[in-house]
Parts: sequence; structure tokens; C-alpha cells
Amino acid sequence: MSITTRPEGTTTRVPGAPSAATPAGPGPAPAAGERLDVEALGRLLDGRWADLRRASRDLALDPAFRKVEGLPLAEHRERALGQLRTLAGRGVVHRAYPARFGGAEDPGGNLACFEELAVVDPSLQIKAGVQWGLFGAAVLHLGTAEHHGRLLPGIMDLTVPGCFAMTEVGHGSDVAALTTTATYDPATEEFVLHTPLAAARKEYLGNAGQHGTAAVVFAQLITRGVNHGVHAFYVPVRAAGPDGTLTYLPGVGGRDDGLKGGLNGVDNGQLWFDHVRVPRANLLNRYGDVAADGTYTSPIASPGRRFFTMLGTLVQGRVSLSGAGVSVAKAALAIAVAYGLERRQFTGADEHEEVVLLDYQQHQRRLLPLLARTYAAAFAHHELLERFDDVFSGAHDTDADRQDLETLAAAAKPLSTWLALEVLQEAREACGGAGFLAENRLVGLHQDLDVYVTFEGDNTVLLQLVGKRLLTDYGKGLAKVDIAGAARYVAARAADMTLHRTPLRRAAQSVRDSGSRARSAGHLREADAQRELLEDRVEAMIAEIAQALRPARKAGPAQAAALFNAHQHELVEAARAHGELLQWEAFTAALPRVRDARTREVLTTLRDLLGLTLIEKNLAWYLMNGRLTAQRAKTVTSYVDRLLVRLRPHARDLVEAFGYTPAHLGATIATGAEAERQREAREYFRRLRAAGLEPVNEKELHASQQKSGLAAPPD
Repeated sequence: MSITTRPEGTTTRVPGAPSAATPAGPGPAPAAGERLDVEALGRLLDGRWADLRRASRDLALDPAFRKVEGLPLAEHRERALGQLRTLAGRGVVHRAYPARFGGAEDPGGNLACFEELAVVDPSLQIKAGVQWGLFGAAVLHLGTAEHHGRLLPGIMDLTVPGCFAMTEVGHGSDVAALTTTATYDPATEEFVLHTPLAAARKEYLGNAGQHGTAAVVFAQLITRGVNHGVHAFYVPVRAAGPDGTLTYLPGVGGRDDGLKGGLNGVDNGQLWFDHVRVPRANLLNRYGDVAADGTYTSPIASPGRRFFTMLGTLVQGRVSLSGAGVSVAKAALAIAVAYGLERRQFTGADEHEEVVLLDYQQHQRRLLPLLARTYAAAFAHHELLERFDDVFSGAHDTDADRQDLETLAAAAKPLSTWLALEVLQEAREACGGAGFLAENRLVGLHQDLDVYVTFEGDNTVLLQLVGKRLLTDYGKGLAKVDIAGAARYVAARAADMTLHRTPLRRAAQSVRDSGSRARSAGHLREADAQRELLEDRVEAMIAEIAQALRPARKAGPAQAAALFNAHQHELVEAARAHGELLQWEAFTAALPRVRDARTREVLTTLRDLLGLTLIEKNLAWYLMNGRLTAQRAKTVTSYVDRLLVRLRPHARDLVEAFGYTPAHLGATIATGAEAERQREAREYFRRLRAAGLEPVNEKELHASQQKSGLAAPPD
């Protein structure tokens, strides 16, 4: 393996050397001089904060951080807490915080580091995210300088492990409808936090089960008889007794969620409050304040806008989960491709040589389109992370910028986390029984990543928010442009697409049936043809939904709600298509940045595989809506198959560029062990044949006898 030992005992790949993650194996391989520029491609994939990302990735090389499969619940939790203390001591989790508290004021770099922890151990990532990305970030972004000076030091050095108490048993994604109340008492200048019913208990809270001593609690702020909506409060919840054991403070109740389907290093639990009093100063009052006499003031007059502004400051959770999903998808593909390049099954043209799994077309179909989607998701995530850094660094922080960031994050998080689960499952199956062994990590990562699709916003609900934004912008656009241009306005405004500003040519006109399959297939590989087909589907879907919902303007509340509900599925699917278009655009935008011509050519082929598999997946829509003829539709699948053949020789390089060595992956089947086993088996049978000791195959014997007329074949 091409690795070198660092003084501190960690390992890294020698630049320019073949990857240890995917050893050179049999089957098609690039000709001499045809290999990709893996180092440059890796830098492109790692993005603006490549050095920070790689340093965080290297935590997987330290046994103290690497996930240990099968740990008992209590041991896993204590190990995760110890890992957090180590991270806090190193200062690596403070990057997003102000310099005066030891931070680096680098929000983008902070998330780039954080996302890579999902490959090290998802429990470590989420527990760190709860402490510094949710609990601490809420104090940072919703509090004022007084809160920062008083509360942040303990949060940053983990003296105060904390919870982010937003979700309730009865209200998950519907944060505005939370039932917990915080009623102001001017006589004592305190807020009285209360959980009026079981459905209002705060649920699924990291650190609540065991370790948390304080929480940022979201509750309906009531003062002078007026409910001013959801606000955040800093609330102590536990204190250490004489023996050091943590116990709940008076009025605070809770329970441990216990064993979960994954992420068992995180102590999730419930919290509830029975008229718990907190000082007025513990209201995180950046966007809403209460004076001593109970007077409420806010710099944002609109309650709705104030609510979304407060929640928008916490968008980093969705951004980071999107990145974590991409990182895990990369790691899973690196494992599966490594195994697919080594594992052999069934003989082919050579009766003495079994075929490498990745040489089978169906195996290529399983993994290579997912590889294309993962590249696209990575490029799209870098654009999202850049936008996040622009907003939270203050470089571009306007209401419009924040709204766009929220929409982009709400589109990216579902697609990336769903992608991670799909890749993990397909990789597990592609690795057969070996993929089911805990030592090869795929099943453990699947269990841990499963909940990523529902926390920080259920994926389906997030896509519904994206769809509503698309409809809103569509309606605004109608006042400015004609019907044909309105859809273009939606895509340009909400998707922030910068590449394609020319007038839309209807795909039904530009993708005409030429009568030649070869020519039509070539046309579908053109970027403009793919773009038009993908754009046109989004635009047509939004326009159709908008038209269907027009009667809701004059309908009563019940009728309007029923009409919207009847088109909810179409809205979610339109939002999904919109997200896929963003990923295709991001992939396309990245291609000119690849200097090596051969690498750019292969990446363009991978981008084409992405575009054509998206079209193939939705062929029914394109046919029913007249965007493709039946003859043209037939060429899509055949051309996808041709692209798979072209990409197969480069599979090793494409996953090597992800930057995960066997030590990073921690999976036995990605170490070259299978190649050695296969080599040993082939050598064993070769020696038998050479020595004339190999038994005669019964089928061959019968065939030989039948041919010579010595015996009849058996019944």
C-alpha cells in the first residue's frame, strides 16, 4: 500500500501514488498516460476549505476517535463525551465562534471540518453538533454580547454540556405551533416555563438523556396577555450533587430515550418543565426583548418575519447534514468500488478466470450512477457552503441572501441525506455478505445515518417548503414577465442558476426526433439538451401546480387547504426535481475548473451519466408531456449503458479522489484483503493444473466421452 508514516503515527497517501483504498486490480484499466489527475480532482472535490476538511478527516486515523462497532450503550456514550472533551481541548470546534473567545470567525471552515466527522463516527459528529452547532450556536446567534460573555465560555470548553430543546412530542417540524410556554412575571422579572401537557414535552434532545446541564428552550413568549410567538431561553436543567452525580433541578423533569436504531453515542432524551422560573436576562433577546415592566419590543415588526429570521440563524444544521450525507456517500462508494474491483464471481470467456464484479454491467449500473450523483452532490454542497459562509461571515448578509440560503439548504439536505442512505444500501448489497459484517461499516453507517433524513427538518417537509418558495416566486414573476418567461424567472431567482441565461428553447422543439439513434444519442449528451430537459420539467411542473391552485385564492380556508393537499405530492416532486437540477448545474459549473484534459473528459462523461439517468428515471413524464418521442426515449437507456463502459476503467481513480485511505474507511474489504484472497485461490488452482493434479470436471468428462462416442450422456 502506498502510505507513509507521519511522526505522530498517523498515515497519509503519498501524492501521486496509487490509492491504498482501491488497489490496482484486474479488469479494464486506463491505458498508460490515461489515468486521471487524482490529486487535482481531490482538491476540487474538497473545495475551498480543503486543508481543514482533510485535517478533520484524519481524525479517523486516531484510534481514540474511530468508531468501535458493537459498544454497549453506556460505554459508547461515555466514549463520545470523552471525545468531545478532547476536541474542545484542541480548540478545533471553536472555529465559528468570535476570536475573543478563542474562535476563528470562520463559519464555512467550521462546517467543512464538522461534516467529515460523520465518516469518523456519526455519534461524535452529532454530539458535537448538538453542543456547538445547536446549543452554542443558538446562544451565539440569538443572544447578545451580554449572553456571549456570560454563557459562551462554558459552552465552548464543555464545562456546560447543553441541549437544544426545540422539538416537542406533539409538534416536530411545525415549530411555530410549539405548546411550551414562557410567561413573563413582572413582579419577579422572571419567565415561568411550563409544559402544559404531555404532547408539549421536548423530545429527541441530544445530551438530555444523561450529560446536559443546561438547555436552550424554545417556547411561546407571553407577556401582558399577548403571545409574541416562539423565542429561545437559556435554562439550567441539571446540577451536580455532593457526590458529583447530575440530578434535575426543581421543576425540571426528563427521561432517557435509551437504545435507538443508531447514533447510540448520543444520549437523546426528553425534558419538561413545571413552572420553572428563569431570569429575564436568560431570554436570548437579539430579535425580541421584554422590559422589566413586561413591555415587548423587537427590531422586526412582523411576527412571521421575526420567527423565520430567528430560525434562519440556525440553518447551519441543515447545511452541515447535507455535507455529512455527501461525505458518507463518498466513503461507502470507496468501500464498494474497492471490493467490486477485487471480488470475482463466475467464470466468463476464460474457464479458469472468474469475472471481477465491476466488469458486470448490472454492477456498474448499481454503483456508477450513484457515483455520478455523489460528485454532483459534492459540487452542489460546496456552492451551498460558500453561500452559507457569505451570509454568516457578513460578506453578503441581506434578507434576500438569507432567504435564498434557507431555500438552497432545504433543497440540499433532503437530496444529500437520501443519497447517503441509498448509497449505503446499494453498497451493502453490492458487497454481498461481506457488506453485512459490522467490520465493514456499511450497516453501522446506515443505522446511524437513518435519522439524518428526519432531524433538522423532515426531508419531505423541507421539500414542501422549497416547493412553496418556487410557487411564491412564480407568482411574483407573473407580474413582470409573460407565461413563457415566468418559469425561467422561477429557476433564475430561487435556484440562483448563473450558467444559463439565454432564452429557453422548448425541449419539445430542440430535442426533435432526427430518425437516427446515433445522432439522437449524441444530441442527448450535449449539455444544452440535458439542461433544457431538466429545466423544462421543473418549470412545467411548477406552472401546472400554480394553475391548479389558482382557485384557492377565492376559496374558503377549508377548500383552499383541501386543494393544496390534493397537490402536495406534485409540489414535493417538483421541489425534488429542482434540487436535482441544482446538482446537475453545480457539476457542470465545476467542469471548466478541471485543467487536465483527460480528467475533464472523464468528468464530463460522469456528468452526462448523471443527466441521462435523471432523464431515464423520469422518462414517463417526458413521454406523457411530449418532451421526448418514443424513439428518442429508447436511446436514453442504450446511451447510459455506453457511458458505463466508458467510465468503468476510471472507477478506481474517481473514488480515490475522495481522499479516503483504508485507514480512514476502517473497512476490511477496502484494504486489499480480497485481492490477496483471490490471488491465492488463482495460484492454488494454477499449480494444480500445472502439476496435472486437478481433478477432471464431471461435465467436461461426459462431453469428452460423448464426443468420442465412448459413452452416452447421463439422464
